[in-house]
Amino acid sequence: MSSVKIKILAISGSTRKNSSSFKFLKYISEHLKPQFEVDIFEGLTNIPHFNPDLDTENPPEEVVSFRNKIAEADGILICTPEYVFSLPGSLKNALEWCVSTTLFSNKKTGLITASASGEMGHEQLILVMKTLEANFNDATQLLIQGVRGKINDEGKITNEETAIALQNFVNNFENQFL
Repeated sequence: MSSVKIKILAISGSTRKNSSSFKFLKYISEHLKPQFEVDIFEGLTNIPHFNPDLDTENPPEEVVSFRNKIAEADGILICTPEYVFSLPGSLKNALEWCVSTTLFSNKKTGLITASASGEMGHEQLILVMKTLEANFNDATQLLIQGVRGKINDEGKITNEETAIALQNFVNNFENQFL
């Protein structure tokens, strides 16, 4: 059996420390099979506002670093809240820096929106990731509504339905690679 790890870049759409999105990504990273290595990206706040004039052969250093992490990953996990019926601006900003690239083209991706409602934010996440040509399907996306009552401060899933849905999501995400 090969000892080469499958590298996953996990991106939290929340800039809050210890957010629900971060906790879900941490939970998933701990429940993936041992051959998966997860890097949780925590640099959204460092990425400058998208400016097409700066999206040249020499984009800002933080953008280059973010793009390199995507390029080096075998797969991407995104977990985000919904802010004002949309994606958080910091996540959308980071993704906008990737529109002029093919970094996400056919990249195996898992998408989770975890919020109070989340429906509109999830629709927008799906639309943006389809635009970026990410490779995901119904089995590798998940909407977790009423998030506050489903995960505690320690990152333990407190709702059985959510635990089952997350395990199914993890299995479906892994199956893309195995």
